Amino acid sequence: MWQAEPGWHPMAGGTGTSTLGVWRTVVAGRPYVVKRIVAPGEHDPAGLHDRHHPSYWKRAALVASSGIVESTPGLRSTTLTDVVEDAANSGLFGARALGRFAGADLGDVRWLARGHLRERVLRTERRGGWRVLARTTVADVADHLWQRRGDLLDRLDALPQVAVHGDSSPANLPGRAYDDVLAIDWATLGRGPVGADLAHLVLQSREGFEPMLDAYLLGLPDALATRDEVVLGVRVTAVFTALSRAEWALARVAGGEGALAGKYRHPAVAPHLRVLQRQFPQIEALVGGA
Repeated sequence: MWQAEPGWHPMAGGTGTSTLGVWRTVVAGRPYVVKRIVAPGEHDPAGLHDRHHPSYWKRAALVASSGIVESTPGLRSTTLTDVVEDAANSGLFGARALGRFAGADLGDVRWLARGHLRERVLRTERRGGWRVLARTTVADVADHLWQRRGDLLDRLDALPQVAVHGDSSPANLPGRAYDDVLAIDWATLGRGPVGADLAHLVLQSREGFEPMLDAYLLGLPDALATRDEVVLGVRVTAVFTALSRAEWALARVAGGEGALAGKYRHPAVAPHLRVLQRQFPQIEALVGGA
């Protein structure tokens, strides 16, 4: 039976449908991260077998073995020769790096992910939509946007499709080498609407929407997309992601005793609601323009 080597230290959050664990270790004086993945079985979700699905089980290993993002601009994976600065990346530095990465040429690779947000919306759809949000003060705007989801997703598909990390949270952008961000967890690498990567960073960064947008545009190659196209990509992705995460968090506690409003301060719910609150200006803009 397989077991982790002595001295391997498990990393938090290192499990998932196809991931059995993630560990950090040191080999010959060099730090390494070890990720063990497993092929899905016949009864696992079909998306795990689909090379273009964001959840494709083998993509993280293919990214690592192919070296496809070892020298991409703005955002890249680590190499044995990297000197990583021991400092957190600011939101603005990360936003500019994501803009530069959007112009990366990933080549004609058959296993790149696509349709990241569409797949997440379909997953929510299978669960019945934003049912718990319908019992909150955002019920009307949530319903309006949910009814327009098909049109808004089509508008994303019509935007310039660029290189995307797919899960560009601050936790996945931990290092820096000179002018580039060193990123981890490339399992959702693919192509998506311009601005989509920035949306995930905006949701968890302290910096405001406009400064983050300006930084992204500063890194974006000339003529790749207009400011309005980027705004639409960021706005739709951020709003739908924030609403879906709030729905997921509320649904986990909604069945317990007491009124739903009394659970807004629950430690598993409150962070998601704070993120959603920060997106109110983008929600208003999206509702007004939808």
